[in-house]
Amino acid sequence: MSSVLRPASTGDAHRTAGAYKPVSSHLAIAPPVSVVIPAMNEAENLPYVFKTLPGWIHEVVLVDGNSTDGTVEVARELWPEVKVVEQRGRGKGDALITGFEACTGDIIVMVDADGSADGHEIVSYVSALVSGADFAKGSRFANGGGTDDMTFIRKLGNWALCTIVNRKFGARYTDLCYGYNAFWRHCLDKIDLDCTGFEVETLMNIRVVKAGLKVQEIPSHEYLRIHGTSNLRAVRDGFRVLNVILRERSNRRDLRRRAERSPMLDSVRGELS
Repeated sequence: MSSVLRPASTGDAHRTAGAYKPVSSHLAIAPPVSVVIPAMNEAENLPYVFKTLPGWIHEVVLVDGNSTDGTVEVARELWPEVKVVEQRGRGKGDALITGFEACTGDIIVMVDADGSADGHEIVSYVSALVSGADFAKGSRFANGGGTDDMTFIRKLGNWALCTIVNRKFGARYTDLCYGYNAFWRHCLDKIDLDCTGFEVETLMNIRVVKAGLKVQEIPSHEYLRIHGTSNLRAVRDGFRVLNVILRERSNRRDLRRRAERSPMLDSVRGELS
């Protein structure tokens, strides 16, 4: 698929020409792409992660969660230009928010540090964004996707939570709790992330829909974590995700009520009556 850039003035083109890079025969040029990798004690997995990252990306932002196994040193050896940011809080959401703030690219890609994501897929995410999408959402259950790392219980839970979000917020997701996503930087102004835990991915998926942003799902294959053990706990984290869904639904009702009680709306109603 041939992709073109969003329209820009001649002056804008001159200012950004140096930052745009050729990608492949399918994507002629791409805006600066920042890849954010939250990591805590992932030194053994980083060689697999960095091996698949395309050379044309603008920057890699590694958010280090106080690692003690040499994660930062390994990252700098593998990618000398890596931007290392120290995480001051706790949780995946906090790490991602910290990384997003440090990005300078027009497009931001979220990649896990456990080796489960294939960096070669980034071109598909970028292609979707430069073709008109605001948010490119990875999906293990879209046609062409897959996973080697989900038990039946986790698949069932993901399906149930995804069904709730689709019905309550008018979304059309096939996958809800997946951390491989990409988006234009301007989306951050519209989704206002305020979640520090694992459930941040669900929060993002809900708020992009509530903000009216254009979402395109990207088939993605999730591989097994290569080294170490996951901190994921299906039941505990499932309830945390459900809590986010209920909270966002409640916030939506509160906004509707406030709009119905708005003095401006009352005056309009008065004029029409």
